[in-house]
Amino acid sequence: MLAIPTRHRPLALLAGVIAAQILLLAVQIKRERDVRLIRIWAVALVTPLQQAGAAVTDSLSRTWRNYFDLRDARRENESLRQELTGLKLRVNTLESRAAEALRLGALLGFREAHPELQVVAARVISASPVGSTRTVYVNRGSADGLEKNMAVLTADGVAGKILEVYPRTAQVLLVTDRESGVGALLEDTRTLGVVRGTGEPLAQLHYVVNEEKVRPGERILTSGQDRIYPKDLPLGTVTSTQPGNPFQVIYVRPAARIDRLEEVLILLSAPPAELSEEKPAARTARNSPR
Repeated sequence: MLAIPTRHRPLALLAGVIAAQILLLAVQIKRERDVRLIRIWAVALVTPLQQAGAAVTDSLSRTWRNYFDLRDARRENESLRQELTGLKLRVNTLESRAAEALRLGALLGFREAHPELQVVAARVISASPVGSTRTVYVNRGSADGLEKNMAVLTADGVAGKILEVYPRTAQVLLVTDRESGVGALLEDTRTLGVVRGTGEPLAQLHYVVNEEKVRPGERILTSGQDRIYPKDLPLGTVTSTQPGNPFQVIYVRPAARIDRLEEVLILLSAPPAELSEEKPAARTARNSPR
């Protein structure tokens, strides 16, 4: 126990007596509403401690609730993110199907517009990866009646011709390939020429003299003289012209979207022009008496 020096004992005793008197007075004195002073002092002393404790408790409680709310929000965000990814995939699938339906509808429209053509639909399954070679493979072959040099068409126009035939597949030489050539004519003047591939996105129209007026934007059609493509099918559009020696240099953008081929039509029968035209020798032989 703490010892109090002898000289300080009267002071300590006096302080103790004064404190006791104050406590007695606090117990006896009453304030408003019959509340004793000691109670007011006790409340004033304890209230800050209670407020501090309540603040700490509330803070811990909020932190705890926020932790669980954050966990729930994170879980909900992850669920929403997965749902959004699924919806995006579904939208992409629906858009792809809608685009396919449009393409197939265009091919069907082409078939209905040309009932005289015997065609079979095919799907492009691969493309040649070799340099400037412009070929694709389709999922039709000799088992479907395909033969070499059959015309390959799209709803927009000429795409190419059959180059090689296998039992279940066939290789298509596109009009942009360097080895490709299509009999052509200018729509406005009916001037004949040949569209050849360049190995690039644009082809060229050959054998048009410099004196012939050719305007950019003029359509180029098939001439039918190559006995592969029917006459007057869309082949391309003139993009630019310039004088050459001895013929003009005319660049052509193909009518068919060569870079977006997915479905094509293959012409199984000979062009109608070939079927309707007879060689004079054949007519003479048939009409001559036996």
